[in-house]
Amino acid sequence: MKVHRLGDKAGKRLAMTLGTAALALLLGACSPRQMIVGGLADELASQGQGDENDLDLLRDAAPFHLKLSESVLRRDPGHAALAESVAAGFTQYAYAFVAFEAEQVEARNARAAERLRQRAAKLYERAHRHAMAALEKAQPGFAAQLAQPGDTLRLRPEQAGLAYWAAASWGGWISLSKDDPDIVADLPLAVRLAQRAWAADPEWGQGSLTSLLGSFEAARPGGSQQMALAYFDRAIAQSGGRSAGALLAKAEGHAQPTGDKELFASLLRQALAIKDEAGSPLATQNEVMRRRALWLQERIDDLF
Repeated sequence: MKVHRLGDKAGKRLAMTLGTAALALLLGACSPRQMIVGGLADELASQGQGDENDLDLLRDAAPFHLKLSESVLRRDPGHAALAESVAAGFTQYAYAFVAFEAEQVEARNARAAERLRQRAAKLYERAHRHAMAALEKAQPGFAAQLAQPGDTLRLRPEQAGLAYWAAASWGGWISLSKDDPDIVADLPLAVRLAQRAWAADPEWGQGSLTSLLGSFEAARPGGSQQMALAYFDRAIAQSGGRSAGALLAKAEGHAQPTGDKELFASLLRQALAIKDEAGSPLATQNEVMRRRALWLQERIDDLF
């Protein structure tokens, strides 16, 4: 999730960003304007932080950053780093706050939960379209090639992150659109995109990409639990055991569907026991996942 730091340095950077944004909007369609927009895109793309552990602050700050970033991206759609940041931001916001809230309120207010799920699905869709548009711009015909059978599509290692967010948001969108067969039918394409990203850089995200492949394998019709388990275990190893997300992916993608309550509980405890080092890029993700792990612990008897 993307947030600004709160110190003096961050205040100056934020003021510069807002000032530049205002100036860019005032200038006409000319080369200097494009240079300013490009510089602003660079600044916004670089401001994503993964070490914020105050989730309430994060939830309040993220919408402004996302809306500003999205506005700039529309003026510079070829900026791959900003497209990745925007796709990541919308995906993480949908997962951490909107879809999770839907799960929390489901038991007491099914109608409110459904509204939240619909909102989360739209946010996932938004993230997916931004990421796919950037991939298409970099490689014209990308979507059409992805839809073709075979493994002819190739990605460069530097595109793995953008492809990851395109696939992850696609998976989230599909999971919340089970009543729409046209969207659900795209699951094989989302899986293929994640596979192409993994082929480009299997180590991307300290196990995040590998974990996504495990979740896809566990969820897809005809998927192999053995293969999913191999992905989950590799993801945990890639993170050095420092990713709560990889542990929860194994808990919910393997232990729960196979009915292994003891393993499920053990993985939750391991996730909760992770202590993040100062400045860890996994800190925000881990805080989100620790919150989820606590919620799952409270419901464990209902899940098995």
